[in-house]
Amino acid sequence: MAGKDRKKRPPRAKRKRSRKRREKEPSPEPFEQVEAVAEPAPEPVTEPAVPEEPPVIPLEDSPLEPEPAQAAEEAEGEDGVGEEAGEEAEGEEGGWGDRLKRGMSRSRKVMTRPFTRVATRKAIDEEFWSEAEDALVASDAGVACATDIVEGVRKTIMREGIRDIEGLKRAFRSQVVEMLESFGRPPELSPERPRVVFIAGVNGVGKTTTAAKIGHLMKEQGASVLFAAADTFRAAGIEQMEMWAHRVGAPVVRHKTGGDPAAVVYDAVESAKAKGFDVVLVDTAGRLHTKKNLMEELSKMWRVADRQLEGAPEAILVIDATTGQNGVSQARIFGEALDIGSIALTKMDGSAKGGVVMAIGRELGIPVAYIGVGEGISDLRPFDPREYARALF
Repeated sequence: MAGKDRKKRPPRAKRKRSRKRREKEPSPEPFEQVEAVAEPAPEPVTEPAVPEEPPVIPLEDSPLEPEPAQAAEEAEGEDGVGEEAGEEAEGEEGGWGDRLKRGMSRSRKVMTRPFTRVATRKAIDEEFWSEAEDALVASDAGVACATDIVEGVRKTIMREGIRDIEGLKRAFRSQVVEMLESFGRPPELSPERPRVVFIAGVNGVGKTTTAAKIGHLMKEQGASVLFAAADTFRAAGIEQMEMWAHRVGAPVVRHKTGGDPAAVVYDAVESAKAKGFDVVLVDTAGRLHTKKNLMEELSKMWRVADRQLEGAPEAILVIDATTGQNGVSQARIFGEALDIGSIALTKMDGSAKGGVVMAIGRELGIPVAYIGVGEGISDLRPFDPREYARALF
């Protein structure tokens, strides 16, 4: 019975309860129409850009140098750089050009390797540019100079359509000459007399012999020279200066060993003014560029000369070519004590790497005035960028 009663229960009661439940529930708020905003179109997915590799330039048929050392000595004068220098070097056995090549043989051998290898591959490719840059760095030119030279040559061969080894070498020579000339030229001869030139540098670079050789060159140009033996700290410094001055044929102003070098400078300038000498070459004591008290002594000597002259004194910094990149720091420190106008690069005897002249010039803007390849009185010459470039490549 109970089951039957449940079956007959009218469904109306359920509907009423559900209607009441619905009446209690809050009615939803009316739907607000929002204006549709167009979504921005998705940006197209692009693959990352791949840098374009420099073109590989095929070389024209050219004879492959059998040996780097032999090839280095066979570079002839038809390179577009320094025709007159080339004629001078070839016109006389053992002439200055040949001696400079021998003096730079170490750097020259290093620089020859990339050209020999590119001739084997018969294409100027990315490997060649990397090898050329490494060779310049190994020659003490410095990373910045090496990069500038290589990039400059890249542009030249693309612009001029160079496709042979000799043309490639000419491009490198021209770029080196352009860089060296951008550092400026050594100071011109001052019209004021006397002209006072300090020869400075660290221990052992050859300041005394360099002073004598510069004096010899100046005498050949017709100037009257007086030496000031201001290296009073070294026991044999004064005697060595007197020996070299005798060979040059010029007088020396000296004091006793251990004396005040500034007093030597003072007496030398006064003597030159009284006797009408054109140039006073001051041989200074060697000093480490890290020793502050010695650098201050050098500054004192400079001030003494500056007070005596109508014009300003000058300074030539002597750098041993074998010191490499350390020459850059020497030039920077000495420049704080003296107004360094130029550099004399010594001991280019085959064991040195002469690229440091480019590193110093780029770093400090100091040009090279003289380059020495031996111990003889005539083994120092005015620096010629074109001769240098011919000896390097």
